[in-house]
Order: sequence, then C-alpha cells, then structure tokens
Amino acid sequence: MATLPPLTRRQRQILDFFAKYTTENGISPTLEEVAQEFGLNKVTIFGHVAELERKGVLVRAAPGISRGLRIVDPDDVAPSTDDQIPIIGRIAAGSPVATIEDPETFSIRDWIPSGADVYALRVQGNSMIEDGIHDGDLVMVEKCSSAPDGATVVAVLPGEEATLKRLFRTKSGFRLEPANASMEPIYTPHLEIRGVVLGVMRRYGRRS
Repeated sequence: MATLPPLTRRQRQILDFFAKYTTENGISPTLEEVAQEFGLNKVTIFGHVAELERKGVLVRAAPGISRGLRIVDPDDVAPSTDDQIPIIGRIAAGSPVATIEDPETFSIRDWIPSGADVYALRVQGNSMIEDGIHDGDLVMVEKCSSAPDGATVVAVLPGEEATLKRLFRTKSGFRLEPANASMEPIYTPHLEIRGVVLGVMRRYGRRS
C-alpha cells in the first residue's frame, strides 16, 4: 500500500479539513473557506494547497473551478518528480493584484539550484520590462522571507496584494522599484517577502 509523502503539520491539518468538509458537505471547500477555518489569509492557504498538489495528495479536477480539488487515495499517488514546480498564480508587474486561485505545474530539469525550494509565477503587467521581464513571462522564484536591497522579489503588501519589484529599504519602511521609467515606485511601511527571482522564461510565438 502506498503511503503519503511527508507533510508539515499545517499541511496535514488542511488535508484533514478537506476530508472532513467533503464528507460532511459532499463537495470540497474553497480556499476562502479553508482560510476562514484556520484564521489565515488566502495567499498563505494558496501556498499550502499548491504544495499539497505538488506532493500529489490533492488534485484539481479542472483549472478555474473553485471547488475542484479532491484528496487523492494514497494508493493512487504517483511518485513525485523533481522536474515539476508549481505555477501558483499570477503576479502583478504593474498595479498590485490579488493572487489568482488557479495553480498549474511546469516541468523543468537541471535549471534550478540543487535543493532550492522554487515555484513559478506568470507575470501580469510591464513594470519590469527594463529588467527583461515581460507580461506573460514565467519567473522562477526561490522561496524565502528575506532579500538584500536591489533584489527582485515577490512582495506581499499589507492589503494582501502581491507584486514583483526591486526591493530597497528606507528609513520608514520599503521602496518597491519598477524596472520601467514610466512607472512610479511603491512605498510601504510593511511588506512580506515571499521569494527572490532566480530567472525568467519566455515563450515566443502564438500563445493558446
């Protein structure tokens, strides 16, 4: 009999909640309902759920369906692959936007540092074009909670909006600098760093 992959305490709690909710209601919970259950914001829950999908214990029936996640029977869990990382939503490269609830996966081999905890985000907007990051690109992000000045980071603002910008510290907080001369920086007293950009990938030609 197959066994579940190693889970963190929070991941186990979320998985147990999915099982209980589905048994009692006949449908799976939305991320908002999961967030309310644990008193966390949707961005945080989104990351946990994306990890559970990556580990193969939750599966999405179809993209864009809010109640489309279901628990995978342990006997059906396929061995994990090291060349898949989650695309956990969209990231603003213009005005900040809320993270979108539509995880995908992206296969990649021999591209990221060994042992790095990496995920992908699809860029939305053109605030980073002077750094070669364009609307529709995939940025590879190493998950971390701190970064040096000048690093391009995934930053979550106090309103739980996520944005991709260069990070600089100021006397009163932080400055998030776009790489686009036509756009203004964002000043904020507080933010949460969710990762540092390692690189960018772009698909040329027609997009589906």
